[in-house]
Formats: sequence, C-alpha cells, structure tokens
Amino acid sequence: MAALYSTSSCFCAKALSVDGLPEIMDSSLVVCFGEMLIDFVPTISGLSLAEAPAFKKAPGGAPANVAVGIARLGGSSAFIGKVGEDEFGYMLADILKENNVNNGGMRFDPGARTALAFVTLRSDDPCKSAHIAAAKAAKDAGVVLSYDPNLRLPLWPSAESARKGILSIWDTADIIKVSEEEISFLTQGEDPYDDAVVRKLFHPNLKLLLVTEGADGCRYYTQEFSGKVKGLKVEAVDTTGAGDAFVAGTLSQLASDLSLIQDEDRLRNALKFSNVCGALTVTERGAIPALPTREAVVNALLKTVA
Repeated sequence: MAALYSTSSCFCAKALSVDGLPEIMDSSLVVCFGEMLIDFVPTISGLSLAEAPAFKKAPGGAPANVAVGIARLGGSSAFIGKVGEDEFGYMLADILKENNVNNGGMRFDPGARTALAFVTLRSDDPCKSAHIAAAKAAKDAGVVLSYDPNLRLPLWPSAESARKGILSIWDTADIIKVSEEEISFLTQGEDPYDDAVVRKLFHPNLKLLLVTEGADGCRYYTQEFSGKVKGLKVEAVDTTGAGDAFVAGTLSQLASDLSLIQDEDRLRNALKFSNVCGALTVTERGAIPALPTREAVVNALLKTVA
C-alpha cells in the first residue's frame, strides 16, 4: 500500500517482534513532502538569539526530519519539496541521499533561496517546525494520509486563518498528530487534557489521533479505545525535531503493519518506541543530526525494562 505524511510531511505503509519491541520488516514507502531548510542552532542553551555567541548549522524542516528519521530506523522513505538552486539547497539534497532517503522529488528553484531558520533553545519557548501542504490529491490517489499541522502562528495572517487552514484538510487525514497547544488552539481555548474535547476533533474516517505531551509521553485515540503512554525522561539539550522523531517512529512501524491501530497492546508498544525516538532526539543539538537509529532506540527501550 502507499501512504503519505504531511506537516505537513508524509506516510505510507509490518510488526512487533516476539519480545514486544518494534521490528521493521518489509515496509511500504513513506513519502514526505513539504519544507527542508537549514537550522542555525545556538552553541549554548538558555540564551536569546541576540545573546548567543555562535550558531551551528543543521539540516531540518519537519517533512525532511521525518523522512530521515524513518530511514535511520530502517524504513523506506522519500522526500518531495523545493529548495533554492544554491549551495545550501544542493547540500540538503546530498544530506538526504547520505541518509538513504530518496531525493528524486526535490526541485531546485533558481529564483529562490534555500530557507534559513535561527533556533532559540530557551526553555520557555518550545521549538516547532511548521508547514501545511496540499494533501487532497494524494488522498484521492488512495494513499494513507498522516497529518501533523505543526502550528506556528507568526507564519499566518491571523489566528483565524491558521485555524481554517489547518482544518481545511483535517477530514482527509487517516492519522493525525497534534500537541496539547494545538488542541487548545483548534478548540478555541478548551482543555486539551479533557478526552471529550479531544474527541471533538475526530472525524468519521480518522483511524488514529495522537497527542504529544513532550517529556510526559503521548495520548492515543482511536474509534474503539484511548489511553496514555509515558515518555522517557532525559536531559533536554535541544527540542528541535522531537515531534518529528516521534512521528518517524510511529510511521516507520505503521508502514510495516497498519493493523497496529486495531490492537491496543501492540499500539502501546509501538508508541513506547515512538516516545523514545523523540526523547533521544532532544539530547543532541539540531534535528536531523540528532535523529536516532533503530539500534539506539531499542537499546534505550531495553534499559527501561531491565
């Protein structure tokens, strides 16, 4: 089967091993589409952008992060997006190739420059990446669509336009990942921890709704059941890309076996894996450089059950 993940990003879709740990088998291609850019990350945490003495460049952008994350976990992924026809753009294409991501869908625009983003590591300003791409055509083609709105209000003319834009493709998604803040925003201030509020965001064709809670883990909602999976406590250095790593962990497993959504025990095991993907990512600076391998995630999981 095919599947698409949008943030937008992309998803397309096998199983857990006998010991309950996720196992990547023959998986479908996960096609991620949207932005790819260069993050400039402060070399010292806790300072404002103006106070930072130096920055380290790191490739990023939510869809690209997910594509690389899936490949690092042993899955199959591709990236579709446009960058500038410049040194940064070609560097990003090479980074995808080096990380075993199919970059044949990249386009280089001679009239544009590759995007650069300066990241703040202040603890009172969690980092988010954002991009909303048109996904209806992919849905019409029969792919399974996973959607992460990645809300960033400064990129929108107004809060209302952001809300309408996010919800405009909401009903096309089979799988949705949101944060607590995004639930509150989409429901215009309602309690994001209230299951009844979260259920308001369900639509008839939605198979899985995931709510990330940072270090506290995640909540999951399907048509039949719901629950919470605790996260792995680590010392955070840079939260950039943590949500994308979580998505990569989730999609890498669903691409192997979409039926995980129908079995709560197996889904919980899969989400434990996803939580660890996110946790390990925050222990290093930069998004793509920090994305973990499957071996690193499994080793961390084994330590939690030892």
